[in-house]
Amino acid sequence: MNIIIPMAGRGSRLRPHTLTTPKPLLPIAGKPIVQRLVEDISKIVGDDLNEIAFVIGDFGDDVETMLLDIASSLGAVGSVFHQEEPLGTAHAVQCAASALKGPCVVAFADTLFRADFTLDADADSVVWVKQVEDPSAFGVVQLESDGSISSFVEKPDTFISDLAIIGIYYFKSGERLLAEINHLIDNDIKGGGEYQLTHALDNMRTAGLRMLPGTVDAWMDCGNKDVTVETNGRVLEFIGMEGELVSASATITNSTIIQPCFIGEGAVIRDSIVGPRVSVGAGSSIVNCELSDCLIQGDSVVSGMNLVNSMIGAHASLDGKFSSLSLGDYCRLDA
Repeated sequence: MNIIIPMAGRGSRLRPHTLTTPKPLLPIAGKPIVQRLVEDISKIVGDDLNEIAFVIGDFGDDVETMLLDIASSLGAVGSVFHQEEPLGTAHAVQCAASALKGPCVVAFADTLFRADFTLDADADSVVWVKQVEDPSAFGVVQLESDGSISSFVEKPDTFISDLAIIGIYYFKSGERLLAEINHLIDNDIKGGGEYQLTHALDNMRTAGLRMLPGTVDAWMDCGNKDVTVETNGRVLEFIGMEGELVSASATITNSTIIQPCFIGEGAVIRDSIVGPRVSVGAGSSIVNCELSDCLIQGDSVVSGMNLVNSMIGAHASLDGKFSSLSLGDYCRLDA
């Protein structure tokens, strides 16, 4: 089975953090979002995993090498494809056309999930969904009385369903999916000015393919600063039950760590209260601070601050009276 990971989006809602780092590479609890995503999916796929295809923008050679290493660490062949223009979700999947062979999972790299399920081998496709309060910002599905999917609607103006598509899909035949996407693009069939994957799905359903909803226990977004900090905290709570999250090489002096927290390699924590739900990247220093619900990347210095609901980039320096911040890489902030 192959996994296709479209991740070429600009992440404009998460600026300034995505000005220097593509959103799927931002760390959540010490690991890039895309790495956590493919690790979770590989647990579902199991030994059948063959190839992981990443669809990216112009992210540079170092990023491509890192992605190939992630695939290799999971026992899969890695491949990298490029989406030169943001022409929609269906177009992004088509960029990895050579990987659309046999059974496939497509997962967009701006979301994380927690679930305990197995793939339904009898389904032609499984589309994972989560019940939401406001479905107008999402693609949604409607269901038949037998539980199968009866329609797909992209960002409905009026309420028709609260089952939002979370961006993870299984297809029994990658070739069939590719044929439907090619039909959209060859005939310039767009929605909202882009080639929509939901249109290809609806064509497959109309043609008689059996499409079922899958559900997840938790769906965690990384679309903007607030929800990314919240996702960091939720992931820490999940994985905090699975093992120690404080690096043995971290130096913690006269400080209290309120779990769950991630403290990276070589980090220094002094005269501080850190936690709960705080990630401190490798090489960062936290001095005379009180931090909760914060995400701090590597090699940054935070001093004399009481922070909540904050996201701090790499190589940043902060010292002053602030309570909630979103600060990008290499920034300096003094009171």
